[in-house]
Amino acid sequence: MTNIQNGENIILKDIKVKVRLDFKGLGKSGKFLFGGKPIERAAEETRDQQIAILKNVPIQGVHIEDIDMSIEVYTVYDEVLNNEAAYAPVELLISADSLEDIIGFITRDEFRTIEIIEPSLIKLTQTDLKRLFFKINEEMTKYKLALERKYNR
Repeated sequence: MTNIQNGENIILKDIKVKVRLDFKGLGKSGKFLFGGKPIERAAEETRDQQIAILKNVPIQGVHIEDIDMSIEVYTVYDEVLNNEAAYAPVELLISADSLEDIIGFITRDEFRTIEIIEPSLIKLTQTDLKRLFFKINEEMTKYKLALERKYNR
């Protein structure tokens, strides 16, 4: 729960945010003429897999209220891979007990935007800010280790 100041009163309230994640899909080349997969379909399959995980694996302090997958898949040229990449967006409406609980969503590679729906004002104490910074550091350390494992294989 987050402290929200309403005049002189401080109340506890959940935080409601809308997070947009864009899942990347890369084309898979098949042998000879068959077996390839369009990059748009690969992006949609990646999105479907990740959404299934989010639906079925509970995250402490987080409740996913709505999942909107109606945004069109789009393609862009990826200069790093020198190839086209497709992205399948999804918007999640999330209710969380605290700001720290949302950090896991915004430190993902797929993160694009966040909109804070409620509350309109959040007051953080020094302790709240320390916990938030600690959680950010923790998530970034996990991300760094995952990248090191991925590229050292």
